[in-house]
Amino acid sequence: MMVVGTRERSRVLFLLPIGIIDYLRALIPPMTFDQLALSEPILRALKHEGYTNPTPIQSQAIPELLQGKDILASAQTGTGKTAAFVIPILEKISTTRPAKKGYRPVRGLILTPTRELALQIEQSIRAYGRYTNVRYTAIYGGVKQNRQVDAVRRGADIIVATPGRLLDLVGQGLIDLSGIQHFVLDEADRMLDMGFINDIRRIIRELPERRQSLFFSATLPRDIVTLSKEILQEPVRVSVDPVSSTADSVTQYVYKTNRPDKNALLLHILEDPKMEQVLLFSRTKHGADKIVRNLGKAGIRAVAIHGDKSQNKRQHALKEFKAGKIRLLVATDIASRGIDIEQLGYVINFDLPNESETYVHRIGRSGRAGESGIAISLCEPEELAYLKDIEKLIGQSLEEVKDHPFPQTDKPMNARERKEFEKAKARRRQEHFARKKEKKNKTGKKPKAAAAGNEERSRKNKPSGKNKSHRGKNSKSRAGKPKRSNWGKKKTNSSRSGRN
Repeated sequence: MMVVGTRERSRVLFLLPIGIIDYLRALIPPMTFDQLALSEPILRALKHEGYTNPTPIQSQAIPELLQGKDILASAQTGTGKTAAFVIPILEKISTTRPAKKGYRPVRGLILTPTRELALQIEQSIRAYGRYTNVRYTAIYGGVKQNRQVDAVRRGADIIVATPGRLLDLVGQGLIDLSGIQHFVLDEADRMLDMGFINDIRRIIRELPERRQSLFFSATLPRDIVTLSKEILQEPVRVSVDPVSSTADSVTQYVYKTNRPDKNALLLHILEDPKMEQVLLFSRTKHGADKIVRNLGKAGIRAVAIHGDKSQNKRQHALKEFKAGKIRLLVATDIASRGIDIEQLGYVINFDLPNESETYVHRIGRSGRAGESGIAISLCEPEELAYLKDIEKLIGQSLEEVKDHPFPQTDKPMNARERKEFEKAKARRRQEHFARKKEKKNKTGKKPKAAAAGNEERSRKNKPSGKNKSHRGKNSKSRAGKPKRSNWGKKKTNSSRSGRN
């Protein structure tokens, strides 16, 4: 019996009429992970996770990667692209040994744009590699580096890292990338959007020329393809879905309203008791905090995650949201990378993004792995142009909900009105930070005159050096150093040395 591979199937089906293609696809049994030539520990881990059939991106990418080929892959968010590169890397590293006996170099490097995504990939490595001897760690900023450095020193086969912290540790001589055999650039489009292009090039210069390189991204804009030509060697291009397509499992709605009515409309939408867990997107960090305050006034528990929040706070908020303790998680686009929540039913765009591809990323948080999801967008007059671009990109119109108490009555601003609006916005922003600074000064440092008076009073109340301690001049502190007395007497040689 001849086994037809994935690429051969595609070639055969391409030559047939569409009706016959659908018929033949129904006859072909779905591929299983057992057909991908994976080792027993990996297969056992996949069964432990409940995986039986690979997704399209996995069935196309894994065989090519196991053969050592470079890949340029495009797959929409939620299609399993993380497993598509983690599984073959684990397979290669777990079944081979380092060239030098007794030496455990870093052999796999996965570069990601955010801390959340780094931790998410680390969890995937832990799950798929639970029955292997592969060691791994995540390297990211926002926390102290000691634990991360210790993990590398103990021997890490795979490192998942954000560019900034990785370059910092490489610069300190704490990480050696000369032994890298597998290099992954994940979310490559977002990397470039966030301005990491120079960091990426610096990291690549630290890598050996002979290596396997993988580019995985939800979209493949022209600049990503250009960068891939500089780094990849004769790559296999894998594209499961059309560029920037949305999942069929996500139903998309749009509510058109006026800008001042957005908060009231949001509360109206949230009256639906079915919306128990909602991921809401804001364009800015300041806007995210403001939404959380408004929801709090209405008695709705919500938490914001963005770049100004500490790593611990972001992880704590995400943990509580996953556990169902928080109804709404308000996120900016950058902070949302790495958010992977099973059966997330609702995504709300409080602000429509000005980049159409970002819309695809946002709603891709819902409707994952075949589950159904609902995406709701609130559109003010100034965002109608963004809505038109989004609908053009995804090739479909969003279903408009007209039956709501806050219909759109305003028209988009003209050039003069837009200029005045931006001026007023900048003025309000300045006033906000001025009030914030004034409040900080009132509750912070005391005026110099008052501080000087307090210092003088405290000095008068201080005991003199003669009776400061009952333990005597030669007594030592807990650290083993002699106690010194600077009150009302000059330092002597004996007081400095503590030997007399």
